[in-house]
Amino acid sequence: MSWTWIYQTEDGTPAPSLPAEAVLTEFPTQTDAEEYIGQTWEALLAGGVEAVTLYEADREVYGPMSLKPAQ
Repeated sequence: MSWTWIYQTEDGTPAPSLPAEAVLTEFPTQTDAEEYIGQTWEALLAGGVEAVTLYEADREVYGPMSLKPAQ
C-alpha cells in the first residue's frame, strides 16, 4: 500500500498551487509520510498549503490537519 498526502487550504479545498517540495506525494509507509510532513511543513505552508489529509491507498487515515502553528 502507498501513503499519500492531499494538500488543502484551511477549509479543506485543494491547495491552489504546490511548492517544489510537494512533488513527492507517495510514501511506502505511514512513518515515511509523517516524517516528510514533519520536515517540510514550513515550506508547504509558505507555498499555500494550509492543511493536509493522509490517505492509505483510497482510505482516509486522518485530516485535514492544519500546518499552521498553534497560537
